[in-house]
Amino acid sequence: MLNTQPEGITYPPIDSLLENIDSKYRLVLFAAKRARQINAYYSQLGEGLLENVGPLVPAAPEEKPLSIALREMNEGLLQYTQIDPEQEAAERTAADADPAFTFVDPFADTPEPDSAS
Repeated sequence: MLNTQPEGITYPPIDSLLENIDSKYRLVLFAAKRARQINAYYSQLGEGLLENVGPLVPAAPEEKPLSIALREMNEGLLQYTQIDPEQEAAERTAADADPAFTFVDPFADTPEPDSAS
């Protein structure tokens, strides 16, 4: 008997996902990154660490993180933003040069106590 169910990802449809992202390859990278965040959230949940944001849509216990990520993207809960690497590097350099963001080590130049006294 032949399987009449289509294989692969069928919901949400790829066409609706590509309305917000210009490339299939970017879609794959974006969805994979979000799926890793969801997976890390579930892993850290038992430890009490909440460094990642959990699913933004209701998720069934057996649902895969990638399916959750694709549904989040389809519902418009996630936005893809192209980052210019040169602009990001310039912003980091400017932040590093700003004295308001400079880390001062309180123990850097402290004289050691005399042990002879």
